[in-house]
Amino acid sequence: MSTLAHTMMTAARSADSGLAGPGELDRYPYAAAPAADRVGSPSWEGADPELGRVGRRAAGSRGRGLHGQLVQQLGQMIVSGDLGADRPLVPEEIGQRFEVSRTVVRESLRVLEAKGLVSARPNVGTRVRPVSDWNLLDPDIIEWRAFGPQRDDQRRELSELRWTIEPLAARLAAGHGREEVQQRLGDMVEIMGHAMGQGDSLTFSRADAEFHSLLIQVAGNRMLEHLSGIVSAALQVSGGPVTGCERPNEAALTQHARIVDALAAGDGAAAESAMRQLLTVHPEVERVVPAPREH
Repeated sequence: MSTLAHTMMTAARSADSGLAGPGELDRYPYAAAPAADRVGSPSWEGADPELGRVGRRAAGSRGRGLHGQLVQQLGQMIVSGDLGADRPLVPEEIGQRFEVSRTVVRESLRVLEAKGLVSARPNVGTRVRPVSDWNLLDPDIIEWRAFGPQRDDQRRELSELRWTIEPLAARLAAGHGREEVQQRLGDMVEIMGHAMGQGDSLTFSRADAEFHSLLIQVAGNRMLEHLSGIVSAALQVSGGPVTGCERPNEAALTQHARIVDALAAGDGAAAESAMRQLLTVHPEVERVVPAPREH
C-alpha cells in the first residue's frame, strides 16, 4: 500500500466525514421532528427551537457555528416546503425563535439570498423565492434537496447531470497526460481496493469522490472544472441505486481501474466508455440518458 493510501485510510477512520451512510437519510430536524414536538407559530413548523442553546453548548452542527446552523436550518425548511414561496421572513421573529442575535440572523439571510432562496427588498422585507429562482447547483441546496421530500427527484437529476459531465471529462482527460495526476488517480483506485477489502465504506467513498473530482479537473476545460463540486456533492448524497459508485463493489473498482489505464494510454474513447459503464443507470434515468456510444 502506498504512503498516501495508508494516510488517507487512517484519516478517514478517525474523522467525522459528514458523508451520508445507511440509515442517515432522515437525520435532519425537519425530516425527523414529530409534530407533537413542534411549538410556536405555524410559520415555523419543523424548526428546531433548541438551535441557539445547542449552538452555544457545542461547536456547531456538523462542525458549523451558530451562523452555519441557522443557514442550515432555514435552508432545509425552505427546500422542504415548510417555508413556502413568498413566505415573509421577519428577522426579529427568527431571532426569537432560534435564540440568536440580530447579526446572526442578518448574515444567515444574506447567505440564503446569495443561494437564490430568499430575496430582500425595501418596503417589502425578506421573502422566500420560488424554486425557479434557486441556485440548484449550489452544493448546500443539492444536499438539502437530497435529504428532504425531493430526494428521489434530486438523485435522478444528479445522475442525469453526471451522465452529461463525466464521460466527456474522461474523454478530454485522456488528452492531457499529466503524470502526477494520473498517479494520484491510481492511488485513489488503490485506496478503494484496500478499503473494500477491509469493509471500510467511509474511506472508499472519500477516495471515490477524490477520483471523480480529479478527473474533471484534469480534463483541461475550466467550465467543466467548476462543476467538480457538483459531482462531489452528488457522490456524498448518494443513497439509492442511482449510481454505481456509492457502495464498494468489484465492478465499480474494475471500471475505475479501466479509466486510469485508458488515461495512461491516451485512449479517450476507452476512458469515456469505462466511465459510462461505471455510471450504472437507475431504471428511471435510463429512459432519458443516451445509450453508451459504440466505438
